Amino acid sequence: MRIGFIGLGNMGAPMALNLLRAGHDVRGFDVSGTVPEGIAAGASAADVARGADVVITMLPNGQILRTVAAEVIPAMRPGAVLCDCSTVDVDSARAVAADAAAARLGALDAPVSGGIGGAAAGTLTFMVGGPDDAFETVRPLFELMGQKAVHCGAAGAGQAAKICNNMILGATMIATCEAFALADKLGLDRARMFDVVSTSSGYSWSMNAYCPAPGVGPTSPADNGYKPGFAAELMLKDLRLSQQAAEAVDADTPMGQLATQLYTQFVESEDGRGRDFSAMLPRLAARGRHG
Repeated sequence: MRIGFIGLGNMGAPMALNLLRAGHDVRGFDVSGTVPEGIAAGASAADVARGADVVITMLPNGQILRTVAAEVIPAMRPGAVLCDCSTVDVDSARAVAADAAAARLGALDAPVSGGIGGAAAGTLTFMVGGPDDAFETVRPLFELMGQKAVHCGAAGAGQAAKICNNMILGATMIATCEAFALADKLGLDRARMFDVVSTSSGYSWSMNAYCPAPGVGPTSPADNGYKPGFAAELMLKDLRLSQQAAEAVDADTPMGQLATQLYTQFVESEDGRGRDFSAMLPRLAARGRHG
């Protein structure tokens, strides 16, 4: 396929390279002017969209997505597919999909899980919203960039799945870190705590696959000084999107709300920015009952 790829940062660049290595014709554009070696650089977002079978975007937020979509949709040929892999608000995803449909384009919202490592290794999970035919067009590309693509429903469903998943992740990581901090103060060895919880009813991905305690369980960012696999500020972004969505549909999410407040404090008022989201453990371990 001929692919236009817009947004070639830490996630977009390795995703685009995986498509290039598979033999696709990939043209790229990034506002920074940086395009990975081997990928033909376009002069603008609209330039890489012209003539493309699929245009993939990986952008920071919904407002930027709307701006880029307004530029590329008029440049795309009817029948092509606009596939946004950013994590953005549901309203922006649906607005862009409506504009694309009006221009006789397919449109997918396809946010990812798996981080920078998954992007490089081609092991991402895609959560996809949009029409069946557009999903089938892009499915071979999802299979090159990731290990799984789940068609979640109509426009916006991919974003809904992503923010619901990450609201669970944010809350369970905080609960896991709280439990380790409490175990420390109760004199319970962290390794024994892991051995119990990882095989008992408290097990979770946060505990079993991404343990926030260094030297315990499989290797995780905790074993690398909490250098980010998934940065705390990105967790905060996703939690804020979850609360924006909850507000829009009048959903009661008290745990999601509290997790958002805690990560806001950690990132904006403490030392969380630039650290992994599991660095909530040393933060909590250093605090007493009332701060």
